[in-house]
Amino acid sequence: MFTFFISLIILILGYIFYGKYVEKVFGVTDADTPAKRMNDGVDYVEIDWKRAFLIQFLNIAGLGPIFGAIAGALWGPIAFLWIVFGTIFAGAVHDYMSGMLSLKHDGATIGEVVGIYLGNNAKQIMRVFSVVLLVLVGVVFINGPAAILANLSGIGKFWWVGIIIIYYLIATVLPIDKLIAKIYPIFGASLIIMGIGIAGGIIFKGYHIPELTLQNLHPKTLNPFPYLFVTIACGAISGFHATQSPMMARCITSEREGRKVFYGAMVAEGIVALIWAAAAMAFFGSTKNLAAAGSAAVVVNTISNSLLGKIGGALALLGVVAAPITSGDTAFRSARLAIADATKFKQGPVKNRFLIAIPLFSIGLVLCFVDFTILWRYFAWSNQTLATIALWAGAVYLKNNGKNYLIAAIPATFMTSVIITYILIAKEGFKISEKIAYPIGIIVAILALGNFLFIRNKEVEYSKE
Repeated sequence: MFTFFISLIILILGYIFYGKYVEKVFGVTDADTPAKRMNDGVDYVEIDWKRAFLIQFLNIAGLGPIFGAIAGALWGPIAFLWIVFGTIFAGAVHDYMSGMLSLKHDGATIGEVVGIYLGNNAKQIMRVFSVVLLVLVGVVFINGPAAILANLSGIGKFWWVGIIIIYYLIATVLPIDKLIAKIYPIFGASLIIMGIGIAGGIIFKGYHIPELTLQNLHPKTLNPFPYLFVTIACGAISGFHATQSPMMARCITSEREGRKVFYGAMVAEGIVALIWAAAAMAFFGSTKNLAAAGSAAVVVNTISNSLLGKIGGALALLGVVAAPITSGDTAFRSARLAIADATKFKQGPVKNRFLIAIPLFSIGLVLCFVDFTILWRYFAWSNQTLATIALWAGAVYLKNNGKNYLIAAIPATFMTSVIITYILIAKEGFKISEKIAYPIGIIVAILALGNFLFIRNKEVEYSKE
């Protein structure tokens, strides 16, 4: 239990001290934010930082820091190291940089931001990459909750699919302050309360949270590198967050709120991941027992009901139904914004929002009837690839403006080695021997860093302040 408490303290101190340092390096000003300069009553709306924090937290969290942490707990206490240091030095930096760069460029979506700092080719790739990823997220978060609701109600799954899609469409086109800004803070606070309740149950009911060991305890002896760093994405670093941050970049009322909203929400997510990883290890007693317990949804239900009774059951239902739905609707909303940015299609008139949203949901509806399990295996890798690219964009911004670019370049280099090694050795990748894949991953990461340090990209010279 000592390791758990120390990890929790480090996360909090990381927000207080390293978060402040990152803010200082980035450099905030008193300039008017997009919410003030470009208020359109739809996507650009002033929201106070406390609500913005809870909205951002729910946008980036959903089920990620719960399911990912449970899967990561199969490696044992070494998962704590990745959650803690990944959150402070990679994930929170990534979220802060992507959110603040969006804010500095009128709330631009991640594809446009990447284009400014990494060039037009990168922009075109990221435009497609991010929209495809967002639609996949949205579809998964239709199917999963619909199946659960069908089992609970006896009503057919595809009736629930239809109901959820209608809700998604409404949430996607309505002004952000009419629905999302009203209900998301409630659900965001509920996820935090759920985490606190689980932590209290584990601690006060006498469960033993294992102490740190570097031993690989995975039942299938999968190497932590790179698998752990891809498995625990939300809760450490996740590219999906870069697609979500522009929504709040269009709503916060001061650049000085960025640390609370972007860096702070990521640290809060790291704390939730830490709690669930600890709970999964402690409740089942061993990684072997955890692996035999069933899916992550079953683990959440078992732990919640056992520790919190009827309240736990309600919170578990919230976790596996409401949380993914609230991630799915913002995924589609972000996709709408990304397409609108790419096409310069103003989103003030409601008909313009529907013109983008309806084709998106038509594609989503078709995918609901397709078994894309194999395709989804690539999501984890794609997600971390997006995070890596966003970090490199942040590093270029810092370098071009004479700031300490190492705060972004170091995690970007590390994540480059992760994604290259993963796609080389994974079953959905090239299935290359680890003895070959590891050196290649390291070499590519070094080359990427060298390219960043010594080759100046003329396409980004105009991005200097």
